[in-house]
Amino acid sequence: MTMRDGLRKLALPAVLVLGLGGAATLVEAVRDPLPELQAQQAADPARDGAGALAGAFRAASAAAMPAVVHVKVEIGGRGQRDGDLFGPRGPQAGSGSGFIVSPDGHVITNNHVVEGATRVTVVLNDRREFDARVVGRDPNTDVAVLKIDGRGLPTLALGNADELQVGDWVLALGYPLDLGQTTTAGIVSAKGRDLGITAQNAAATAPLEHFIQTDAAINRGNSGGPLVDLRGRVVGVNSAIASPTGFYSGYGFAVPINLARRVADDLIRDGEVHRPMLGVEIRDAGPADAEVFGLASPSGVVVASEPKAGARDAGLRLGDVIVGLDGRPVRDGGDLRETLMRRRPGDRVPVEVVRYGKRERMTVRLDEMDTRPVAQPALQRADAGGGTAARIGFVAAEVTPAQARRLGLEGAGGVVVAGVDPMGPAAGNLPRGVVVERFNGRAIGSAADLETAAAAVRPGGVVSIVARRDDGSRIIVNYRAKS
Repeated sequence: MTMRDGLRKLALPAVLVLGLGGAATLVEAVRDPLPELQAQQAADPARDGAGALAGAFRAASAAAMPAVVHVKVEIGGRGQRDGDLFGPRGPQAGSGSGFIVSPDGHVITNNHVVEGATRVTVVLNDRREFDARVVGRDPNTDVAVLKIDGRGLPTLALGNADELQVGDWVLALGYPLDLGQTTTAGIVSAKGRDLGITAQNAAATAPLEHFIQTDAAINRGNSGGPLVDLRGRVVGVNSAIASPTGFYSGYGFAVPINLARRVADDLIRDGEVHRPMLGVEIRDAGPADAEVFGLASPSGVVVASEPKAGARDAGLRLGDVIVGLDGRPVRDGGDLRETLMRRRPGDRVPVEVVRYGKRERMTVRLDEMDTRPVAQPALQRADAGGGTAARIGFVAAEVTPAQARRLGLEGAGGVVVAGVDPMGPAAGNLPRGVVVERFNGRAIGSAADLETAAAAVRPGGVVSIVARRDDGSRIIVNYRAKS
């Protein structure tokens, strides 16, 4: 099993099977709960190294624990939870973690913890329980904000993930495996990881991953809990693990707090996230690009399409290699997207490119990206009681007029594969985003056509699909439906 096969989001179902205030921003709302921490750590300068480290762990954990909460979720009716389109149907319960960031009760957690929730309960460290409302969710970064009604609540100070270096000690706090509040320690083992797990959520229209990787033990139920430094400041939001079993196997991943805070501020203020757009399609530079474009090494991102909007107006060209943005180096697409999210639409940012061996600099005005979610797939809605989507392993949505024009389809008919169950029969066979033209010999012009054709497939029966890719080429996929 590959690492990607083993990636798991961390919210915990009830059975251990899987692992606005006004317009104030979080920076303004959060108070520092650590006035005595430095004094505690400096009280005994003669302490040996091991004792000093243990003292730092104790102090950081004690400072963070009061603001770490248990998030309990109920899914009513026939909804799904945890971003899983293919899980068991019927009423469900699950749990994750979170942390309080304002004295009046704003709580940061993961989107996948509360996605689809009909009721959310937040349990504090002192066992007080509050009904919570979801202020906003962002499937693209797996960040969500809850609100509970309280005053003078304990809060966590937000740190700066940019200051983290590989090898730094960090603590992961949360409520894993329904064991109660737990703290584990480890180091930062990598930064800037892009794993592709967020893109598995069909609601993620502009997925952005720039994970902190740590070997601090993280398990299901840790989702949404804080990753803190040795001063007790939040540097990340625990979100995923790499595991062949669904439980901790050595690597956990957290959303950098700089990114989570930017998203949370928008959710608190406006209820939605405003995403800046540079106006170019990109791909990571490779060895061949380094030779063609005169790069010192295969680093940076290639402008892979004709620039639009602000990028075009600023003078960016097809074939430019972006190596710097807003004063920060750009090594890959993750760097570019994460740096962009530090800014807002309308901002003007400096861009540094290599144009066939020559350095060029320009300033780009950022536009706002339209990330409105695609309507819920019709097949998923129709399948609420029958299990058809789980049996054939994918869900589909109507092709939009824009997609139809891009694909050269006559009219706006057809359906596009909107999501593929990573554990289902279509996984590894049917790619997301292709247009289904025929299903078991039947022409497919609408979601209703696909529903009818799919409903005729017996458990374990053969599925044969002819589909069309964006470039106009066709593929044929054959596999057996789930028994």
